[in-house]
Amino acid sequence: MIHAQFDPAARQHLAVLAVEAKTRKDLSWQQIADAAGLSVAFVTAAVLGQHALPEPAAKAVAALLELDDDNAVALLRTIPTRGSIPGGIPTDPTIYRFHEMLQVYGTTLKALVHEQFGDGIISAINFKLDVRKVADPEGGERAVITLDGKYLPTKPF
Repeated sequence: MIHAQFDPAARQHLAVLAVEAKTRKDLSWQQIADAAGLSVAFVTAAVLGQHALPEPAAKAVAALLELDDDNAVALLRTIPTRGSIPGGIPTDPTIYRFHEMLQVYGTTLKALVHEQFGDGIISAINFKLDVRKVADPEGGERAVITLDGKYLPTKPF
């Protein structure tokens, strides 16, 4: 049976235990995703408490991380209370930069999306995320982040 969570505390505690196990076992998020059979972005978000995993994936992740099987699998399968940044402006530098990007480019993204698609939203449910590291022609490295969400038009009623 599918269950939903209304208090994120249990999932947050499981995320702490999972990250500790990941570190202790020297695993990458990609290795955990490979065990789950799903994308690295989805599995990472799920382990960090933002998505529910299908039962086979939840069992594989719990086994790989040597988490308490019954409780961990049940929690990993539970639909979470989403939102990983508690109120206010984020203080973590990496997360803050995404906040800053939206502060600077949010209205631009809105204008361009609406001009190309019309009135509506980009889904964060029917969604894919990819993060890649590429060489910068000017030296160093660049992050290429792809947010691929289904467009959902506003429907008058």
